[in-house]
Amino acid sequence: MNVITKTVQLPDGRTISIETGKVAKQADGAVVLRMGNTVMLATVCAATEAVPGTDFMPLQVDYREQYAAAGRFPGGFTKREGKASDSEILTSRLVDRVLRPLFPSDFHTEVYVQVILFSADNVDQPDALAGFAASAAMAASNIPIECPISEVRVGRINGKYVIDPTFQQMSESDMDVMVGATKDNIMMVEGEMDEVSEQDLIGALKAAQEAIQPMCQLQEELSKELGTDVKREYCDETNDEDLRKQVKDELYDKCYAEAQASDADKKHRETTYDKIKTDFVTEYDAAHTDLSEEDLNEKHAEIDRYFADVQRDSMRNSVLDTRKRMDGRALDEIRPIWCEVSPLPMPHGSAIFQRGETMSLSTCTLGTKMDEKQIDNVLEKGYQRFILHYNFPPFCTGEAKAQRGVGRREIGHGHLAWRALKDQIPENFPYTVRLVSEILESNGSSSMATVCAGTLALMDAGVPIKKPVSGISMGLIKDGDRYAILTDILGDEDHLGDMDFKTTGTKDGLTATQMDIKCDGLSFEILEEALMQAKGAREQILEKMLQTMPEPRKDLKPQVPRIEAFDIPKEFIGAVIGPGGKIIQQMQEETGATITIDESDGKGHIQVSAPDKKSIDSALARIRSIVAIPEVGEVYEGTVRSIMPYGCFVEIMPGKDGLLHISEIDWKRLDRVEDAGIHEGDKIKVKLIDIDSKTGKYKLSHRALLPKPEGWVERERRPRREFGDRDHDHDRRNYHEHRRFEHHDHQETPDNETPQNDSGKQEE
Repeated sequence: MNVITKTVQLPDGRTISIETGKVAKQADGAVVLRMGNTVMLATVCAATEAVPGTDFMPLQVDYREQYAAAGRFPGGFTKREGKASDSEILTSRLVDRVLRPLFPSDFHTEVYVQVILFSADNVDQPDALAGFAASAAMAASNIPIECPISEVRVGRINGKYVIDPTFQQMSESDMDVMVGATKDNIMMVEGEMDEVSEQDLIGALKAAQEAIQPMCQLQEELSKELGTDVKREYCDETNDEDLRKQVKDELYDKCYAEAQASDADKKHRETTYDKIKTDFVTEYDAAHTDLSEEDLNEKHAEIDRYFADVQRDSMRNSVLDTRKRMDGRALDEIRPIWCEVSPLPMPHGSAIFQRGETMSLSTCTLGTKMDEKQIDNVLEKGYQRFILHYNFPPFCTGEAKAQRGVGRREIGHGHLAWRALKDQIPENFPYTVRLVSEILESNGSSSMATVCAGTLALMDAGVPIKKPVSGISMGLIKDGDRYAILTDILGDEDHLGDMDFKTTGTKDGLTATQMDIKCDGLSFEILEEALMQAKGAREQILEKMLQTMPEPRKDLKPQVPRIEAFDIPKEFIGAVIGPGGKIIQQMQEETGATITIDESDGKGHIQVSAPDKKSIDSALARIRSIVAIPEVGEVYEGTVRSIMPYGCFVEIMPGKDGLLHISEIDWKRLDRVEDAGIHEGDKIKVKLIDIDSKTGKYKLSHRALLPKPEGWVERERRPRREFGDRDHDHDRRNYHEHRRFEHHDHQETPDNETPQNDSGKQEE
């Protein structure tokens, strides 16, 4: 083995090591990355030659986490890792977006990057290390790539930027930003923030760039030591320079004119560009009848590539020359906006947001705790009460094809919109919230339309969001020292431009961002200018949204299930649930309400939901009677549970019984409880007259609720010693044998009547 190990130190003193030459030696490149107890393997393999006809970069990045890494079993019946989770797909996208622009434009060979997490201890966050590991594997191979990259996570704690914060540190941070970069340039940014300023984000990018530089230097040293700094030769394209020049000479002016046709919409531009290319191909074929069909097909593929270059150059130059865009807008102008709330009658909330030729129809559904999304990832277990799904059907771009399963792009765009909105849901809002964005039309920045439509749908549903959120996508065209920052980019401006920079925020600051940069040498000054231009655009969009709906609805719609949420002391949780869930199941069956209890934090958080108020009130009354603490002097309607010779036991609250002594049933003397017409199961009103300070037993009285007989007074109680040391039950049985009462005119009271003193308390 030729094992090589290199290390790099983070600003806080922690180290990351890269080791190669020990495992996975049959891959083109393989490294093992270690940071503390976190260990991951990154491998890269490339085919020997490109598939004929391929005109793009077929890169596939897969990040996977083994459950054994955290000492856990996978869920499900098979107990085996299955398809990639959303979090694994999101990490894969983060790596892909940084690596892809660095491959040569004429390299079309299939490349597969796989990163596997083998060990993790819930201290360091492994997703921030995947990009570093993948690039190091690329550096250990001879696969052609422009330069190494790395990725870091940036947090901010107490105003200080922290590189690759731990899980614990992350809980104290007001930003979570992933940054991918080369030694010289920022390539990718994605993250969420707690309404921070644009300058704060720029500060995070600068801190990330500084931390990434030594990581890239390490990879360059590793590549030289392995001899892989000289990359493999390849020939994935056959080019005809004369034909390239002919396409440019004949078609550039036509494409430039179309780029300035400000009255054209997306469909018209597509049709016009297709006609320009088709006419050229027709003329070319007519002029080259000597070529075989196979040769002509090869020439057609070359024409497609050359025409794409002409189309790109003409659009970019048109913007830089005239400071006008393809649809005639100024650089900082937003497309026309149209909003509508409640377009659908039955969803709990709905809204349409249209900006230019991009439209999102978003719906909001409110559910109970039972509807929360369960998270069961390798390093994360829990529940998610705010869910956002983004759908991009083919018809939104006019494509004639079937809609398949959810793709990586849909997961990524939905996650960005989720990050933008999630912190605006109040923590004490009892509902589980699901937003679904259906993109009905698309011509640039559908994820930002999702944020705007989602905000309106939440307000239409009556969700008391903290602040409304809007979003905008910024573009860039740069050629040397000339550049143009574009507000609210079109699809073509995204595809042919140098930057796609999405930002979302409230009136007080940024909540999420995503940026992909395709050019070199982008300065922080340009980034800051783009951020400030985006801020003004977001404020304009927010104003339009608030004109449509200035604030959330005060009340929920009639079809929304009602939920009451409250907390109970943890010692009462068992009483509410009952043995084997008997009590809570009985309450749900009798009231028709759904009752959930969350005791994850040691407290009893109860939610009661039902389609009508009567069911909720009934369930609330039952629960509150269980958790209520009886108070002396209060009157209760109880149920007689058992009858004894000395009285009866009455249940005044669920699980709380008190003694109604025979002497406290009526003013007259009773020999038996049944003489008062009391039987087991009867309802009876009683007053709680005392709680034994030692035993906690409840002493009840029904007599205290009856009118006191006129003229009756209670004789002074006899000393306790007359009862001797006889047990309490025996004293109760002989209670009446030691009582005498007098009438106020000194006439003796009948033996069957029981007296009471002036204070209303029985004599013992």
